[in-house]
Amino acid sequence: MVLWVAFFATQLWLGYLGLTHPGSPFGDVTNVYLPWVQQSLDGFRLGIDGPWVYPILAFLPMLAAMILGPGLYGIGWMVMVTIANAAVFAFLLTGARATPEGGRRIVAAWWWLAFLVLLGPVSLGRIDIFTVDLVIAGLLLLSTRPAVAGVLLALATWVKVWPAALIAAAVVALRRRVRVAVAAVITLVGVAAGAMAFGSGLNVFSFISEQNGRGMQVESPASTLWMWLAFAGDRSQVFFDHEIITFEVTGPGSALAAKLMTPLLVVAVAGILVLAYFVVRSGTSETVVLAPLALALVTALIVFNKVGSPQFMVWLSAPIILGIVTQGRRFFVPALTVFVMGALTQIIYPIAYDWVIGLDPLMLTVLTVRNLLTVSLFVFSVIMLWQSRTTTRKVDEHAGGLLRGAFRGTVAG
Repeated sequence: MVLWVAFFATQLWLGYLGLTHPGSPFGDVTNVYLPWVQQSLDGFRLGIDGPWVYPILAFLPMLAAMILGPGLYGIGWMVMVTIANAAVFAFLLTGARATPEGGRRIVAAWWWLAFLVLLGPVSLGRIDIFTVDLVIAGLLLLSTRPAVAGVLLALATWVKVWPAALIAAAVVALRRRVRVAVAAVITLVGVAAGAMAFGSGLNVFSFISEQNGRGMQVESPASTLWMWLAFAGDRSQVFFDHEIITFEVTGPGSALAAKLMTPLLVVAVAGILVLAYFVVRSGTSETVVLAPLALALVTALIVFNKVGSPQFMVWLSAPIILGIVTQGRRFFVPALTVFVMGALTQIIYPIAYDWVIGLDPLMLTVLTVRNLLTVSLFVFSVIMLWQSRTTTRKVDEHAGGLLRGAFRGTVAG
């Protein structure tokens, strides 16, 4: 009961902040998603009749948020987000009192609520939260219902692309990889075929090309150098891209860096998967491998990304929850690190974003620390993955170890 009270309090608080904060953290919802929905309802279907920046299933939550009408679209969005989060939260707590990992599930539930509060309203004010919900459920089902997990991860990929890396992770790490792969491929192809049946043609894949022209967004880890150069007045500057609707930084070498980031991202993901393959070949349990592998991949997608949107941090909650549930105290350091990254991200956006784009040195320092922690988490997760080959002990059966100790008083309540 206490957990559910905390859950709804968290949703209400973040929704209130998102809709009332002067920094407009729900600006994408009310100023971008709503016009997209209205445009599609007026006859020009995004992703069907023309290109769109998101995969086609991203439109469904946006459309569902019209439940209360366009005048209350922000509240309708929070209703849909709360329903989706509640479903995953209930699944996370399923069997929490009756299974060996039950205590860790309770810890993971508390961790998730605390992380959402630390990250702030942007955690719920973007389409990313729906992918995270699907991915959390998918990752937790991989060991028991691999086909269902494959479907959920594939559906998440048709909302935003990043969960595709976790399908690859499952194929590399699991013994029942064929079930995951077949279910995911059928779902991926089925959604594309459905969109084409509605007349999309190749527009269903337009989200791939629509991102190609983006420059270096100010918050991305790779942009940190140019942010400091802009502060120093060294031929670099921050500007607003009206087409992409975001702030970017430009300067000597930034255009080349923007072109190189996607190839580097592909190489990083491929390298992690190859490393995981050899770890799995060493005979390591899939339970031990999967969580650090998922964390390494998701962190790589942030580190080697020219886009550094603050909502990307919410992606990390899925592998961290998997790690807490399956491995307990082994994930104490990553869980704590992501806490700090979430809090710093909320300071960056929406609390002091004007100072960030204004190149305030204190906020540039905060941004730099957050980005260095992101890179450090990536390195740490890769090390965890490599060390998994020598991890022969069973996953801690006692709920949560240090993590549970950190939350013991709250859980007892």
